[in-house]
Amino acid sequence: MTNVSLCSPRASSGIRPTQVELVNSLVPASIPSNHVLLRVDRFGFSANNVTYQVLGEHPHFRYFEFHPAPHSFSARYGLVPVWGFATVVMSSHPGVSVGERVYGYLAPTKYLLLPVSPKDINKYAFYIPRPHLPADRRPYNQIIRCSTDAQYSLATEDATMLYRPLFWTSYWCEDWLHTSGYRNGSSRILISSASSKTAFCLAYLVAKRRSKEGTQIHITGVTSKRNVEYCKGLGLYDDIFEYDHVAKLPASTNERWIYVDVAGNAGFNTQLNAWFGSPYTPTLAASVSLGFSSLTPSQEDKVSWSANTSYSGDQQPQGDTSQFWPVVEPFFMPEWLDVRRKELDIKEITRRQREAWAQLMVDCVSWVKIQRVYGPEKVKKAYGDMVQNNVGPEKGFAWSLWDGEREGDSLSKL
Repeated sequence: MTNVSLCSPRASSGIRPTQVELVNSLVPASIPSNHVLLRVDRFGFSANNVTYQVLGEHPHFRYFEFHPAPHSFSARYGLVPVWGFATVVMSSHPGVSVGERVYGYLAPTKYLLLPVSPKDINKYAFYIPRPHLPADRRPYNQIIRCSTDAQYSLATEDATMLYRPLFWTSYWCEDWLHTSGYRNGSSRILISSASSKTAFCLAYLVAKRRSKEGTQIHITGVTSKRNVEYCKGLGLYDDIFEYDHVAKLPASTNERWIYVDVAGNAGFNTQLNAWFGSPYTPTLAASVSLGFSSLTPSQEDKVSWSANTSYSGDQQPQGDTSQFWPVVEPFFMPEWLDVRRKELDIKEITRRQREAWAQLMVDCVSWVKIQRVYGPEKVKKAYGDMVQNNVGPEKGFAWSLWDGEREGDSLSKL
């Protein structure tokens, strides 16, 4: 059998990030002991996956080290991790059965061969041993068994692929901020890339916390001109501003603000930091980096490949701004979740997540229209359309490298 994988250029290759390739390889006729061969039925794709590509070789994140690209391409290309559903078609592990439906951190490919830890397995999940990666990557090494997953529903598979990874990033980021008292009582949270799922899920969670606990924090989104009406229609932000309208942001020296950067737009960050540097504007209590959602052909050569800052070193404003220039705090969910596991009982974490997820699946129905794309060439084209901003935020993607719905595919049952 022939496998097909969607491979993305490594930053070190010098190839433009948008030049993805479809690579053919052979599917093994037999597999080593304690392995599974998965048929990747479909996967979600969003701006978050573009972040994975940008940070694929970053020494801290190392996203290209989760799944190896086909050997002949591995020096120049990597496999961007994707969240998706798959079916076990071969298993040499006694605890995993052929035919099981699973969900996890997969790869954009038709077939995926994975090692399974001999002992790190239970009725809810099995784990992929990745000793070359830090221990805090464990959540990414988990392959969830749908038959025992409390969050699984056949009817919400597409929504799960789009929201589950992004939502938990937003969920634990809000938890992180709330634990600090929203940085000692900040009055406003400003979120860039307001039309992205990570951003508006964060706004959704801050609003729910405000409603439940009576906090007074105001939620402001920043987005491009063409996405203003979409963001307003979500009903999750108190107000929306365009990137070019920094000067129109409400200014009060008595306020403390938190800026959560989801866009990673260096030009905007430069303007915003200069604005906060004025003596007549609010205090910037925290500047948090939550990813890169901006990667257009005009920007891709300017994007910083470092996750520690959201701007390039040659883009700082003129003049002495050192006393105002913020220290950017990168938020990385596995690290914070590791802290919370030491503070909260696992049953309490599970309860909180189950309740939050059930409510999201009710509330998110109208936010995004899910678009399914089948077949290697169509997926490749859809990728190009997405990174060139030819697709609006009102659409979400469920992609498959298989051509169309096949008999037995759960999509045909929806």
